[in-house]
Amino acid sequence: MNPQIGQMRLYSQRICGGHFATAADVVRWMGAMQAQDYGQSLWAIGTRMQSGTVVDVEQAIADGKILRTWPMRGTIHFVPAEDARWITELCAIRLETGRARRRGQLDLDDEAIARCGDILKEVLAEGRLTRSDVLQNIEDRGISMHGQRGYHVLTHYAQRGTVCIGPMEGKEQTFVLLDQWVPNLRVLQGDDALSELAERFFISHGPATEYDLARWAGITLTEARRGIERASAQLVTQEIDSTTYWLTQDVADFAGDDGIYLLAGFDEFLLGYKDRSMVVPEAHADKIVPGNNGMFMPFIVENGLVVGVWKRKLKKKAVDFTIKLFEPKVRLAKKASEQASIYADFMGLPVDKIEVL
Repeated sequence: MNPQIGQMRLYSQRICGGHFATAADVVRWMGAMQAQDYGQSLWAIGTRMQSGTVVDVEQAIADGKILRTWPMRGTIHFVPAEDARWITELCAIRLETGRARRRGQLDLDDEAIARCGDILKEVLAEGRLTRSDVLQNIEDRGISMHGQRGYHVLTHYAQRGTVCIGPMEGKEQTFVLLDQWVPNLRVLQGDDALSELAERFFISHGPATEYDLARWAGITLTEARRGIERASAQLVTQEIDSTTYWLTQDVADFAGDDGIYLLAGFDEFLLGYKDRSMVVPEAHADKIVPGNNGMFMPFIVENGLVVGVWKRKLKKKAVDFTIKLFEPKVRLAKKASEQASIYADFMGLPVDKIEVL
């Protein structure tokens, strides 16, 4: 482990050292933020805001400032709305071989996929629809959406830049036509796109390696290196434990942070890097991802290192917390409990119970 790396990442990711006024500012700074767990992803944004609430974040979604789609690694991310197309075009193309293989397994031929695209454009032309309504419309036109077919069709056309996820309707996703939802989409291609993605990644995630960028964006190492070469004027390097890290000078100069933070499951503090051993104790890694099932627990960070996990139970009029520290300490438990109130304020609910294990 290396607490110096963790502390600098807290600063570069703006978990400490200066938050943003709006949700759009947060997502634009980060470039992309993993968001398959909707509730946790709202808090990941809120963690980096000055005094934002869940209402503010969801309003940014409703206003078309930020959106969710499948731009990289086949996983849902928040991206700045205006950047959705070029980021998806740059990163999702590498998934095409796997998508084609999966279509064969699902018995979806090219004609059926093309027909689904036509139906999506037709039914969403009048505005957003829930996921179930979209798939029912395709079913009604004679193409079965059973099993994983519906998921594949929606992700296929999200990665093609045809649709994206719209505001939630209750607990259900909605879908919209990307061009219609975001009329001011930016156009970036080739090395210009690589350069901007690399610059944003290292500014917001540094210190990080070329391998981190390649893994995060789902691009090749050769492409990552080309992006770094073009973005390097904005960056500096540091050799830490015989590894080259890229970061900005202000992050390199950061004096350190001894705060305690309750971070979201799937937060970029962990998900943004190929090697998480710099900040996660090996003996407790299974507590972050129980059973190695790919589901990341919300976690607690102190002095740049992960020191525990936490849960919250949202009730109608309050929120309960369970805090589990890897090594129980009275001082740490007290500070973690105090931080729980920040999450409660974000949700607009009072704290009812806090259980420390």
